[in-house]
Amino acid sequence: MTPQVTVGVDGSEESLAAAHWAAREAVLREVPLRLLHVSAWPDAPEVPAAHAGAVTEGDEALLREVAERAEKNHRGLEVRAERVRGRVAETLTAAANEADLLVLGSRGLGALAGFVAGSVSLAVVGAARQPVVLVRAEAPLPVGSDGNVGSDGSDGSDGSDGSDGSDGNVGSGGIVVGVDIYHPCEPLLGFAFTEAARRGLPLRLLHSWTLPASYGYASLVDPGAGEELGDRLVGGLDDLVEPWRQRYPEVGATAETVVGSAAYRMVEASRDAELVLVGRRRPHRPLGPHLGHVAHAVVHHSPAPVGVIPLG
Repeated sequence: MTPQVTVGVDGSEESLAAAHWAAREAVLREVPLRLLHVSAWPDAPEVPAAHAGAVTEGDEALLREVAERAEKNHRGLEVRAERVRGRVAETLTAAANEADLLVLGSRGLGALAGFVAGSVSLAVVGAARQPVVLVRAEAPLPVGSDGNVGSDGSDGSDGSDGSDGSDGNVGSGGIVVGVDIYHPCEPLLGFAFTEAARRGLPLRLLHSWTLPASYGYASLVDPGAGEELGDRLVGGLDDLVEPWRQRYPEVGATAETVVGSAAYRMVEASRDAELVLVGRRRPHRPLGPHLGHVAHAVVHHSPAPVGVIPLG
C-alpha cells in the first residue's frame, strides 16, 4: 500500500468536486494526491485512430488541468496524474487497495432524492479493502481549505466567495459515525477518531436500536419499559468508545444511543455533518461485493460526503 490519496477523475462535476475534496484530504494527511482517469476505450483495430487520439488527448488535458489546479491551490502538494485503460470498477477497486483512501464523485438529485450512486461506485465501495469516500458536487469541503476555492473546482477568480451554495449549516455537525456495539468495529473507530483529530472536528457516534418484540404490549402500557435496556446500551457504547477517547483526548466525542431505524437515524444525522462514516462487513458467504442496508441508505441519501470503512 502506498501512502497517498487517490481520486477517480472523469471530467464530470462530481468527479471534479471529489478531486477538490481529495486534494485537501491529501494536504491534511501530508501525502501525495493521485489523480486517476480510467478509460474503457478499447484497443481495437476497428476504432478510428483519429477518434482514439482525440479521446486520449482530451483525457490527458483533463488530468493536466485538474493537477495544475490542485498544485496551484495547495503549494507543496505532490500531485501524480495517471491515465489507464481497463474495466472501470475493477481498476478503481485495485487503486483503492493500493492507497490510504480512494475518493469518488457521486451524483446528487437534491435533498429529497439524495445520491444516485452508480454501479461503479457501489461495486467499488462493496469490494475495496481500504476506505472509500463518496463526494457530491455540492458537498462541504474539509476543514483547512482556503475560502477562495469554490466547490466546482474554480479558484474563486469569478468573484464568488468560494462557498458551495449550501445554507451554511451543512457541515456544522462535525463527523457522524454509525456504530454497532454488537460487532467489532475497531477499523471504523480508528478511522473516525484519526479524522476528527486531523480536522479538529467533534465526533458524534450513534448506535440505533429498537425495542425487542418480546416487550410487546408492555411497551404500549409503559413507555418507560425499555429504559433499562437503553441504559445498558449506553453503557456498552461508552465502554466501546472509552479506549479511543483516552488515545485521542483532543477529540470531543459524544456517544449516543437512539431509538429507531439505523438507516433513517444515520441519514437524519448526516444533514448537519461534514463527513459521515459507516462500516462495511464481509458477507458470511462468498457472494461477491456487498453493502449492508444501512450503508446503502446513507450512500444514497446523505447530503454530506460518505466514508465506507471495511471492517475485515
